[in-house]
Amino acid sequence: MLSFLPFTASFRLALPALAPALSRSFYNSRSVSSRFVSSRPVSARSFSSSQIPAHWSSVSTSSSSSSTTTTLGSTADPIPSPTPDEIDPGAVPGTSLRIVKYPHPALRHHNALVSDAELPEIATLAKEMFLVMYAANGVGLAAPQVGVNKRVMVYNPSGDEKDWLGETVFVNPTIVARSDAVEADTEGCLSFPDMNGEVVRNKWVKVVGVNLKGKAIKRKFDGYEARIFQHEYDHLDGVVYVDHLNEEDRGEVDGQLASLRGAFLEETGEEGMGEVKSVAEP
Repeated sequence: MLSFLPFTASFRLALPALAPALSRSFYNSRSVSSRFVSSRPVSARSFSSSQIPAHWSSVSTSSSSSSTTTTLGSTADPIPSPTPDEIDPGAVPGTSLRIVKYPHPALRHHNALVSDAELPEIATLAKEMFLVMYAANGVGLAAPQVGVNKRVMVYNPSGDEKDWLGETVFVNPTIVARSDAVEADTEGCLSFPDMNGEVVRNKWVKVVGVNLKGKAIKRKFDGYEARIFQHEYDHLDGVVYVDHLNEEDRGEVDGQLASLRGAFLEETGEEGMGEVKSVAEP
């Protein structure tokens, strides 16, 4: 999940709580209207997370979706408006989904492809993910960040729930090309509260996937939207932002990571995903 920090051009990605909890009581009476990448609306009816199959949190195999219809597009890169600092919203009205924190094993678990038969239930999941994303003041969210190990991501670069045209849902996304040029910026993650660090990303990516109707889509993203996509895509591959940190930045958060591991062990009796890992720069 990503939000824009004005003036510094820094980015904060889903799941850092660097600000006090903010009241979002208006979610008690409002529903989120999610959109497909093709801008076709999802049903506006309210969904219950009881409709989301429990086995999705541990499923490891599934068939992929396909279609002959494609859409092509290139994304402009306007400077986004400042948004509030991201928070951990805890319980969110309208869903039982919660953001999971390091070292929850869902952050490293295999994320299964979505089958065509599952798409109606994925629409339920996506709608509730938008609820959580907006409640956290974020701009993107991947399914494993709410404990669902499926290859699904949602985002809205504006972070504004009223800007429904900016809402995007990707199912089974794949990056098929990346720029040689890269850029570094500051990222954080609500799964790693009160931490951030510099992450190097490709300046643009070309991606394919399907929408909530199973229709194939092709897109090219650059700049701000490319960073959002790459952060959420990493989650689908079991990679988290701290895996990208250099030695200096990693050292600054080692103590906090150890504290989170200790808290998780005390609460669950399990070690979770364990130590972070290092990944090569793009």
